[in-house]
Amino acid sequence: MKPSLVKGTRDFGPEQMSKRLFIFDTIRATFKRFGFLPLETPSMENLTTLTGKYGDEGDQLLFKILNSGDFAASLTPETTAAGSKVMLPKIAEKGLRYDLTVPFARYVVMNRHALAIPFKRYQMQPVWRADRPQKGRYREFYQCDADVVGTDSLLCEAEIVLMIHEVMRNLGIQNFALKINNRKILTGIAEFIGAPGMEGALAVAIDKLDKIGQEKVLAELAERGFTDEAVAALAPMFTMQGTTDEVLAKLKSWLTSSETAQKGIAELEETLQLVSQYGLEHPQLELDVTLARGLSYYTGAIFEVKALGVSIGSISGGGRYDNLTSAFGTSERLSGVGISFGVDRIYDVMDELNLFPADAGQGTTVLLVPFDSDGRAVALPLLNQLRQAGVAAEMYPDLAKVKKMLDYANAKRIPYVVLIGSEEVQTGQLTVKNMITGEQQKLSGEAVVELVKG
Repeated sequence: MKPSLVKGTRDFGPEQMSKRLFIFDTIRATFKRFGFLPLETPSMENLTTLTGKYGDEGDQLLFKILNSGDFAASLTPETTAAGSKVMLPKIAEKGLRYDLTVPFARYVVMNRHALAIPFKRYQMQPVWRADRPQKGRYREFYQCDADVVGTDSLLCEAEIVLMIHEVMRNLGIQNFALKINNRKILTGIAEFIGAPGMEGALAVAIDKLDKIGQEKVLAELAERGFTDEAVAALAPMFTMQGTTDEVLAKLKSWLTSSETAQKGIAELEETLQLVSQYGLEHPQLELDVTLARGLSYYTGAIFEVKALGVSIGSISGGGRYDNLTSAFGTSERLSGVGISFGVDRIYDVMDELNLFPADAGQGTTVLLVPFDSDGRAVALPLLNQLRQAGVAAEMYPDLAKVKKMLDYANAKRIPYVVLIGSEEVQTGQLTVKNMITGEQQKLSGEAVVELVKG
């Protein structure tokens, strides 16, 4: 059989990986500047860790791992007939992580007494979702998360806003919108329309607004048990526009009877005030009342970032979660807030908009091309000098025809080639060819190093 890839996964060649590393390095540098420490967790977690944290729809997208050995040995006809929910715990105890937040919460609970609280960590690893593959949506993809846990301070939300702006601008994605909302406002809306306790179902449906439109969202709410009166009462939510101050004023007036909503509005106001006090220039913030974020663990501020001018979904998202660690049996309440950048979607955005720097995919800077064994004896010490000077350099391993070696340099987009034949061996003056301009010059080994350094 011909080899093939699992749908929703991709290979990344050297050029693609160089560009991806540019994204990773840019994001990592920002995380470190803001005081976050690195962390990694296993690819697989116990299903008891993962299930129940993402809502019903999220749980359905978990990849389960069959137990080792004869995983079906304990199954009985009665168990099989009972359906997948009864059968699953008997054949699969582990699953691939769906995101990095729940494993992080599990880590915090297990290592609480060894951590300096508030604990700030960043994590850059792949996650897996059993989703239907389509443009911008993959089954395996990388996330770059930064979370702080152990504080209720809205300074953390403000710093997330700053980090998002720094990352986007350093990546060259200047045309973006950072949408912000607060789940307490959605809870208040559910109370206001006469559906208290149904904010989770409301958020899941509203989260699909961009994908399926208002009419289908309202139809889904009806299917989820919202009355016609409740659905009709949502109308102001879809027409609330204007500046941030105007939207906040409209929200205060509309939801005046909901104490929960008023608290969420106050938190938003304080976060925006802190961002202003930080001195963020030209903030690209947008208060969006319809921003919901479908995951069930969010309890406060929620964020979402979209690149404008491209048909790709959100490239970053996150929010405040107050109760996630309590899901693991700890009596101590540890509130947290975090942001996640989707590397694969960011790559697609930058690729479509041609935003990668010219040198982002650059590997080798200099190729040494000796014509014979005497040339190789000259090339090897120079190769060592170049590498010690921090220059990415290599030597063609075979004594082949010059054209073949130059073709190799062109295929790898190596900008400089040093040709070392009998004349170069005798004079010590090496021929340096600029593969971009075609120009050649004679230089000593030391001068070659200085030239390519920069």
